[in-house]
Amino acid sequence: MNQSILIKDGTIVTMDERNSLVHGDLLIRAGRIAEISNRIKADAESVIDASRCAVLPGFVQTHLHLCQTLCRGAADDLSLIDWLKKRVWPMEAAHTPESIRASARLGIAELIKGGTTCALTMETVRHSEEVLRVVEETGFRATVGKCMMDKGDEVPSKLLEQTKDSIKESENLIKKWHGRADGRVRCCFAPRFAVSCTRELLTAVATLAREHGVMIHTHASENKGECEIVERESGLRNVNYLDSIGISGMHVVLAHCVHLDESEMNTLARTLTNVAHCPSSNLKLGSGMARVAEMLSRGISVSLGADGAACNNRLDMFGEMRMAALLQKVSHGPEALPAARALQMATIDGAKALGLEKEIGSLELGKRADVIVIALDQPHSIPGNDIVSSLVYSAQAADVRTTMIDGRVVMQEGELLTLDESEVIEHATREANALKRRAGLPAQDEKI
Repeated sequence: MNQSILIKDGTIVTMDERNSLVHGDLLIRAGRIAEISNRIKADAESVIDASRCAVLPGFVQTHLHLCQTLCRGAADDLSLIDWLKKRVWPMEAAHTPESIRASARLGIAELIKGGTTCALTMETVRHSEEVLRVVEETGFRATVGKCMMDKGDEVPSKLLEQTKDSIKESENLIKKWHGRADGRVRCCFAPRFAVSCTRELLTAVATLAREHGVMIHTHASENKGECEIVERESGLRNVNYLDSIGISGMHVVLAHCVHLDESEMNTLARTLTNVAHCPSSNLKLGSGMARVAEMLSRGISVSLGADGAACNNRLDMFGEMRMAALLQKVSHGPEALPAARALQMATIDGAKALGLEKEIGSLELGKRADVIVIALDQPHSIPGNDIVSSLVYSAQAADVRTTMIDGRVVMQEGELLTLDESEVIEHATREANALKRRAGLPAQDEKI
């Protein structure tokens, strides 16, 4: 049962259509936002002091891989295809249910501590049900997809599926898990990318996603080499190929979209397909810089994700907001992608990409109480002349004091309440070393 919670004396950054700021209080009842006002005179079972803090909707990340959290630091300084074939695929193939569970718990602990309350995540081919269990147990909000792979060169045998088996397993997860925990746990179809999927599989996914009323989450146009392979095999540019077989539209999120031509930009705008921008990952893998400012000017939906710990190392939305804004300024000048738009991409735009804008993404009456409280009294945020600027350019993940999801406090004053942080770290360290050994990679010292 959700407690009534009164958050007092904060600066409430609502992210509503007017970008309203309210200096005052926010009341939560039965897991939803009941009142926002300069001063609320109401009894509540719990009171949170938010003085010298910002109160805002939890961050929504639209591209993650929780299964890769244990790969952090094990696949650095490689280009995308080598990164996949030499490190990430062997490690994903070596996963067991226990290591997947440890990876998901570690990732969700980091996300909650950094103010992310909702994510769209693509897992690996096997054991994705463990991620769904962890999401349900920890109180996190996520849309989870089992990775689908039925073709590709140098793909480990444990990742290479038969087309019908891949589809059947994905459908079974959707039937069992989609909508669990009062809608907090959802499923999607997650074909890895066109290089790893036959036309037969992608065509089936396009049809079945509409039949089941679920999303499609895949990668597209991340790397020049990937784009060349898709065009050679299909005769079409990547985004246009996906569109030609039905993988486009408001229920589709394409991660990255770094290398697009004019026709692909037009396709995204015409079909209202969502793009998940992952700036740190794109830089670290040397993939390039997505033309985000141009996408936004064309009305293309762009939201943010950290990608996985294997190609970013951090699952930190503060870093992604800042990086997204700064990168666009290099190409388009200092007025490109201002702080307010970056914060919008991290909150309400992410919710819209997931079809959840009526429930989360802004602080408005009746919406689910996915709320974070961020301290603004640290040296790196003072004097804080503009609160939105401070949140995007100055604040850090460690500044998050309180995180709540569905009106349930899952972190308070930096302490995780649905996970034992020390046990999560110990479990993850042990499983990461075992995973590396199974994958034929050197293990690290198990003691931190």
